[in-house]
Amino acid sequence: MNNGVVNVLLVGVGGQGTILAGRVLSRAAASLGGEVKVSDIHGMAQRGGSVVTQVRFGPRVYSPVMAPGTADFLVAFEKLEARRWLYYLKDGGQLIVNNQELPPLPVLTGAAVYPDNLVAEMEKLVKNMLVIDALDLARRAGNVKAVNMVLMGALARRLPISREAWEEALAASVPDRFLEVNKKAFNLGWEQNG
Repeated sequence: MNNGVVNVLLVGVGGQGTILAGRVLSRAAASLGGEVKVSDIHGMAQRGGSVVTQVRFGPRVYSPVMAPGTADFLVAFEKLEARRWLYYLKDGGQLIVNNQELPPLPVLTGAAVYPDNLVAEMEKLVKNMLVIDALDLARRAGNVKAVNMVLMGALARRLPISREAWEEALAASVPDRFLEVNKKAFNLGWEQNG
């Protein structure tokens, strides 16, 4: 952490709930009383392209955008996105990655091949790595779309934000009819150790 600022990079593909996860994280981080800045980048999100959310919080945050090599946490909703954005993670930073493959358009059209052994490759590059089968945990919670909250639960356990603040952020960000499923998914993520 630089000057007390925590940098979190959330990466996924369109439809995975990356932006909602960023909203929950930023609301929870606001409970600390400092500044919170968020930057969302949608690259052809509706077509399965990259979606990147940067959340920075601390006593004084000057920019919503972090530099490569400065992310304290990289939370990847998909393995290839984890590898693609790994250069943003600082030395000693924590990688939390969903062990799921969502092939991008070039792979689907046959123009490219989805890389093998991504997790093994990243394990050689990152000391602090937690691999979660977030899709299975979301299914157990009651909705496969709750992968984002499984990952937020895993991240939450590693941040200095109270459990109560996370629960309030969830309630403020998620429609009532989906709140119970999202809470279950968050709790399953919270239980992940690594």
